[in-house]
Amino acid sequence: MTTWTAHTAEPIVLTSDSGIDRAAHHRLDEAWLAAAWSHPTTRVFVVSGGQALVDDTPDGRTELVMTPAFEAPPTETHRYFLGTDAEGVRYFAVQKDSLPGRIDQSARPAGLREVGALLSAQDAGLLAHAVALENWQRMHRFCSRCGERTMIEAAGHVRRCPACGAEHYPRTDPAVIMLVTDDQDRALLGRQMHWPEGRFSTLAGFVEPGESIEQAVVREVAEEVGVAIAEVEYVGSQPWPFPSSLMLGFMARAGSSEIQVDGEEIHEARWFSREELRAAFASGEVLPPSGISIAAHLVTRWYGEPLPQA
Repeated sequence: MTTWTAHTAEPIVLTSDSGIDRAAHHRLDEAWLAAAWSHPTTRVFVVSGGQALVDDTPDGRTELVMTPAFEAPPTETHRYFLGTDAEGVRYFAVQKDSLPGRIDQSARPAGLREVGALLSAQDAGLLAHAVALENWQRMHRFCSRCGERTMIEAAGHVRRCPACGAEHYPRTDPAVIMLVTDDQDRALLGRQMHWPEGRFSTLAGFVEPGESIEQAVVREVAEEVGVAIAEVEYVGSQPWPFPSSLMLGFMARAGSSEIQVDGEEIHEARWFSREELRAAFASGEVLPPSGISIAAHLVTRWYGEPLPQA
């Protein structure tokens, strides 16, 4: 197997530079955090269940709804410092059980899948950071070493156990996602068991202990569709806080073309030429992957033009 790396011309959604300095050195400085919270330029938004309020502006933009800290819902525990921008504005997210009432007629609740591609790079980056922290906080309230309830520290980025002293950090699971092509430059797309009829996308899977990401690409493709991989090209990565993955994107060249789906994760897999995929999109036989996903980026990279909207 050969591995090579290439740079892509188009940024991957949720990966573009957000312009936010996470300023991690401030997370343990309670005096600095208190001053930052009370500063008049500080901006805060609420996250709940993976959603935040967004506003569709008259000029066609979609923005996170943010308020000064003094207008934010009260909480001392679930207040997460996200960083600062080039102008020195500090950003916080507040985790609540529900979003506040709509501020005006245009504000609406939305998640990253819905609006990630519509938000600015800064807003998308802030929301991805906040959603990832919220997911982790909700799922890891107890110490994995002794079972005691843990306490939130470091402005939302650490949970400490008061009983045994263990520190727990936000979990990120590395996963590989790959578009496989053959010697005829056809793309291999698969459909998982629980997906709606017609939904096809790239293959993907989690990296296992003691395994490199390149080895994971080869193993996952072999396990899911029985195709041998000869070459692997790293394309880019994407945070995927649903709930806690880092997607590592690849283009892979197949050394074989016979498909044998595993019948467990993958229900159906097919080779598509560009013409076949274009016709399948047009007829509705195939639904494209989500526009925010790195899967859509990988397919678009091969397809050569924007994918139709599902």
